[in-house]
Amino acid sequence: MSSPTWNADDLTAFGTQLLQAAGLSHAKAHAVAGILVEGDLMGHSTHGLALLAPYLEELESGSMTREGEPEVVADVPAALTWDGRRLPGPWLVLRAMEAATERAARCGTGTVVIRRSHHIACLAAYHERATRQGLLMLLACSDPNVASVAPFGGLDPVFTPNPISAGIPTPDLPVVVDISTSATTNGLTNRLHQEGRRLPAAWVIDGHGQPSDDPGVLFDEPKGTILPLGGMDSGHKGYGLTLLVEALTGGLAGHGRADPREGWGATVFVQIIDPRAFAGLAAFTRQTGAVTRRCRESRPAKAGTPVRTPGEHGLKLAAQQRAHGVALYPTIMPALEAWAGKLGVAVPSAR
Repeated sequence: MSSPTWNADDLTAFGTQLLQAAGLSHAKAHAVAGILVEGDLMGHSTHGLALLAPYLEELESGSMTREGEPEVVADVPAALTWDGRRLPGPWLVLRAMEAATERAARCGTGTVVIRRSHHIACLAAYHERATRQGLLMLLACSDPNVASVAPFGGLDPVFTPNPISAGIPTPDLPVVVDISTSATTNGLTNRLHQEGRRLPAAWVIDGHGQPSDDPGVLFDEPKGTILPLGGMDSGHKGYGLTLLVEALTGGLAGHGRADPREGWGATVFVQIIDPRAFAGLAAFTRQTGAVTRRCRESRPAKAGTPVRTPGEHGLKLAAQQRAHGVALYPTIMPALEAWAGKLGVAVPSAR
């Protein structure tokens, strides 16, 4: 029997209705739901609608702010700093993209950093909105309230997985890079631990300094941590990248790990670069097109497995699922059905 799928627009409407019933305005609810569904469309099943039930819990507890606007901390022609006031993260990031795009049109580049945002979901879900406009976008975030990744050579956690991402226009599919600066994410380790499963490789280290593929070591005493990107061999590279993310987020925003913890959230860096202000968009895409074409033409190391560009699989999967239905991880819809019953929202029918 084939697995059920759902219409993407129906899922977005469902998510919007749940968030509105929990107290968000339609604009905020629709922005959040749209980004979550985009995550599932691209196959990021831990950072799509799997986050909606936890977001609803945050709204119910008051840990996510329902109403209002971000506060301006600093404002200069090419840069803007906000206090996000723990408002919904996807809504804040989409607003930040708009502000950064407007500044890039005037200055060539626009940067918005956000302190005290709530969680921002899947970073890859944002980039196509920028690349469709011929814009290069950089996005990074950290959560100063959580520590689950140790510095290279250490055992005590300091960082979150601190993802950094980019959307790069080309003449064809954009390049969408979305990488954690750690070997894996909190979402995946939590899911596998709950299901009694193991990681694909030794991406964590136990409390005694031994690498492991068992996510359970993160919950044992003494607690283990997630390894930096590169693991035991070259984790100094991931360690360096995560410090860069800390500087771009907490450093530029002036709020991070030096401050008291407030709860699940994010400090965010959004930068839009307009190639038109440099050598021109046509010149930019001529270069990116040549590079990505040569990548795809590279002889495959494994017969029958051609070289892809970053994000290519997710973008093609999203187009396929928009046309034929979105497959959800099996635990997602039951969790949302419970909230739908509680909030009086109709559940969409599967295809």
